[in-house]
Amino acid sequence: MKKFLNNFQFALEKIDGLRDELLFLFIKPYWPRKIIPNHITYLRVVIGILLFILLFFFGIEDNFLIISLFCIGVLSDIFDGSVARGTNKVTEFGAMLDSTADRILILPIAVYSLFGLHKWLLLSLFLAEIFNALISIYYKSKEIYLESNIFGKTKMVLQSIVFVVILIVWPSSPSQFFISLLWVSIIFTFLSILSRISELKLKPSKLFSKNKI
Repeated sequence: MKKFLNNFQFALEKIDGLRDELLFLFIKPYWPRKIIPNHITYLRVVIGILLFILLFFFGIEDNFLIISLFCIGVLSDIFDGSVARGTNKVTEFGAMLDSTADRILILPIAVYSLFGLHKWLLLSLFLAEIFNALISIYYKSKEIYLESNIFGKTKMVLQSIVFVVILIVWPSSPSQFFISLLWVSIIFTFLSILSRISELKLKPSKLFSKNKI
């Protein structure tokens, strides 16, 4: 099982590396250096908060508006890490901000789309993210930084795809296949946690991530 997981992780990392190589073709020569990676991440935070306000305070359910904002947030997640690596501006704060921004973006859409028919799935997603955050906070209190990994990235990709589909077909329910993908994303959350802790055992000193999720 361990060998399978290692091979699976390696395959996912190769795919992620290809994404970086493609984006670097644009980022390295053309990216405006005044726009730092954290600016892109802050945009995702703003979009997540805006989605929450639009959905739960103003009751706006315009599919085009909500889908457009969410997709811009997802695109920001695709770019900010690559921009950080391509411009040599990877920071520990940026990586922590990035994972927080992911949660802020996903949260309002998850509650909006799952609370009615999939409460247990919603609760499971929340508990997995809370556990993940508590683990990071605990090790941060010990001045140990748990670096991000490909399992966390894959989790975010799966959730982004599913929630885009859910928003497109809303108020109809998506097929069971997409609901199953969200359950699978929870497995990736715990794989991410276990992978980071395993790496920590090998490198007990303070870790600094080369990757910005």
